[in-house]
Amino acid sequence: MYKFENMTQSQSITKIGTGKAFGTFGELLQGVMSKCDLDFLVTFPITCFAHATFISDPSRSDVEVSPSFKSKSKKVAELLLQEFGLHRGGKLVIESDIPVGKGLASSSADLVATARAISACFHLSLTEEQMENVIRQIEPSDGVMYSGVVSFYHKRVQLKEYIGDLPPLTVVSIDEGGQMDTIQFNKIPKPFSTKEKKEFDVLLDMITKAIREQDVEMIGEVATQSAILNQMLRPKKCLHDMIRICNEVGGLGIIATHSGTCLGILLSPNDQGYQQKLLICQEKLQQLQGHVGIYYSWNGTGAL
Repeated sequence: MYKFENMTQSQSITKIGTGKAFGTFGELLQGVMSKCDLDFLVTFPITCFAHATFISDPSRSDVEVSPSFKSKSKKVAELLLQEFGLHRGGKLVIESDIPVGKGLASSSADLVATARAISACFHLSLTEEQMENVIRQIEPSDGVMYSGVVSFYHKRVQLKEYIGDLPPLTVVSIDEGGQMDTIQFNKIPKPFSTKEKKEFDVLLDMITKAIREQDVEMIGEVATQSAILNQMLRPKKCLHDMIRICNEVGGLGIIATHSGTCLGILLSPNDQGYQQKLLICQEKLQQLQGHVGIYYSWNGTGAL
């Protein structure tokens, strides 16, 4: 735990607030809509979180952040303090178990957790739309300010539609290595044809229906098709092997971190053969890539 320096009772620190936000294992679907030609994604909330603590400090005239490289979180704090006419001095700590640069929304979660910490500190009751307005000034963002699965215009940092909660799902994943800069990725022109954009429209309707009906088979089908369609944009070298292994073990489908470096096989814990499938998946993915990660869907239980 980070310990603030030069902090004494005499400094009269008056307010403290905490906030958290979940990550998302890539996207169930990501593409471009045919009618409006806007980039969109559908989130996959997971049980990995960013936690932020903000302590308002009257003795300071600026925001100190730890770790010091969390400059985007610092900027969110500064923007909110300025917007609401609040004292601009304080100390911000970010702690997270979300891997960085892998496409799991680590940066978005940091920013949302920070906004919630400022909100809690000063009893602002920030809405999701207010958080969007602040984050939009910093970078494109996943819709992790919403408590559940959403379709989201990530470049605009704007909600398209709240969809609902995920059913219980497990992601058995590999990391192909390296890190991806999401801001740079989102500057790449999308090479999708009109036909492919119309396919994204259909897939969005399908995933919306699947989540609301808790249809895990259809969720897997849509996620796999999205991973395949996005190969032309950021190819995953192990995609075909992952599809083969998924079929061998009877998995639901493949999910990709479209702007990141990870791929995963979706399994349902409600499947009668779940434990065996999980073990076989782990063994086969270890042979394929080495380290294997396990992630679990987050369905909105517990306060944010």
